[in-house]
Amino acid sequence: MKVIHFCLILIGSTLLNGCFIFAPSPEKTNRESLKKAPYDAIIVPGVPFEGKHWSEAMQMRVQWANYLYKKGITKNIIYSGSAVYTEYEEAKIMALYGEALGIPKEHIFTDPRAEHSTENVYYSYQVAKKQGFKKIALATDPFQLNGMRKFIKKFEFPIDLLPIIKDTLLKQDLSEPQIDPSSAKRANFVSIVDRQSKWQRLRGTFGQHIRWQEEDLKTKHLRKKYADRIEN
Repeated sequence: MKVIHFCLILIGSTLLNGCFIFAPSPEKTNRESLKKAPYDAIIVPGVPFEGKHWSEAMQMRVQWANYLYKKGITKNIIYSGSAVYTEYEEAKIMALYGEALGIPKEHIFTDPRAEHSTENVYYSYQVAKKQGFKKIALATDPFQLNGMRKFIKKFEFPIDLLPIIKDTLLKQDLSEPQIDPSSAKRANFVSIVDRQSKWQRLRGTFGQHIRWQEEDLKTKHLRKKYADRIEN
């Protein structure tokens, strides 16, 4: 069984790397998406927070969102992420950082459900629809973003891509603002490692735990395939 798990993880990694290798460059993707700006909202996927300081990945995503907002490329930000590997809800932590960087609270939205990248995209899309946002983009690091291209295309989500341009971001002030993370703590937290097997987590990576809205499954084939995971 361990060999099977390893092979599946290797295959999944190979597929994601393949998406990255053959995808357009971040610069080209950005140029195409910026023609459609401003966006009603951008989706910013979360990463674990250990309790004291943001990781480099969180720093880059939060600061890129801040840059896009301050430049008028987006009007709102949807931070996404549950308490997955640590007791802190990733969406709430990023929202606290966003506020500390000067983004008005009324332009910040959160999705606390997502535990995987595919869920970051889908559940944030649900938040966007609820708020009436029409023009939406995914804003994250190029590797994660390219891994989501196929998912977005498969389900025909109206979501554009705004990958982080590192050279642009490094010209900004990337200092970490002070926040009080206590409000983002999840009560009775249990790590995903203790709730799901490696196989279950891999399935989640490929969107197999998503609870769907039927209207988002555009074809009869998809509605039949995911019938047991459509929310009432």
